[in-house]
Amino acid sequence: MSYPRQPSRYLDDDLAAFRNMVASFVDLEIRPHADEWEAAGEFPRDLYTKAAAAGLLGLRYDPKWGGGGGSFLATCVMCEELIKGDTVGTAVGLLAQSEFALSVLADEGSDRLKEEYLAPAIRGELIGAIGVSEPGAGSDVAAITTRAVRDGDDYVISGQKTFITNGTRADFIALAVRTGDAGPRGISVVIFPTDTPGFAVGRKLEKLGSRASDTAELFFDECRIPTGNLVGEEGMGMRYVLSHFGGERLVISAFAVGIMERLIDLGLEYASARQVFGKPLTDFQTWRHRFTEMATRLEATRTLTYQAADLLDARHGSGDVAVSMAKLYAAGAVQFVASEILQLHGGFGQMEESAIPRYYRDVAGFSVGAGTTEIQREIIAAALI
Repeated sequence: MSYPRQPSRYLDDDLAAFRNMVASFVDLEIRPHADEWEAAGEFPRDLYTKAAAAGLLGLRYDPKWGGGGGSFLATCVMCEELIKGDTVGTAVGLLAQSEFALSVLADEGSDRLKEEYLAPAIRGELIGAIGVSEPGAGSDVAAITTRAVRDGDDYVISGQKTFITNGTRADFIALAVRTGDAGPRGISVVIFPTDTPGFAVGRKLEKLGSRASDTAELFFDECRIPTGNLVGEEGMGMRYVLSHFGGERLVISAFAVGIMERLIDLGLEYASARQVFGKPLTDFQTWRHRFTEMATRLEATRTLTYQAADLLDARHGSGDVAVSMAKLYAAGAVQFVASEILQLHGGFGQMEESAIPRYYRDVAGFSVGAGTTEIQREIIAAALI
């Protein structure tokens, strides 16, 4: 017994074929290693090259740089399937590169930067990270204090970042820095090579969930990089960061769709086999109705997510609000489903050998990453009031 996916007007046969390819990649390259990678706290570097060979690292970007020229809708399909590998952290690590770190570079970077960093990252030869969050600046991007001071043809960078996915092994960072006065107009984005003298990785952070993705705090002590590593224009970094949050929020929404499908599949399989008082759990009205509620929340999330992707693809002005709505609803829906499936499995749901408690832990961060639930509500409210 498995979840019967509902048809969608947003998807065509090409995307259905692409979904099957990604699902096969997960079956072959990810799920068999999930337990090992979760215990190790990271996945092998060569998974980037394998994902690149499958066309998964530059899906939306210009074919000139090795990208697939695809859409946000294709990104949704990819994320739904990648996240079903029973190791959320692995999918997070791959998307932290392909969508989070590369999107600003792909849209705003110079040809030199694209040739030097974007194209090799799409090929899986370099690992990228996005460096925005600081100990005193998370959702409030305008509060960042890591500073880049011009000195001739160089920027001299000093400061600290934290909660950086891929931080322990990134080859470069799309780094938000302060190049001007306090406030949003003083922020820029630079491409920072991590072999720069003065750069140091601090602690590898131990997280509640997404354990197979390495996350670190980073330190910059008078690090000198060329001013030519500036992405776009100086002082436009806040706009660049905020305009690309939509892609990050869409990824989390699509992850939520995939996780809910995976959990409901696992739940239906267990409930149909588990006998209580001489009959399967699927014969009890309480669980039949609870599966109904889970499926309804899944389909509502899917519809909001695909609508947001469609608007982002069309560069429609309402896309950012739509994706905030999708992410807001998705975080609550996936946390609800994870809790229900955990309860369904009883004692088995408490065992570390099961993927069920792993998903339960992992989705706790969905209401925080890429802008908290509270921030999403403020974005939506600003469009209403």
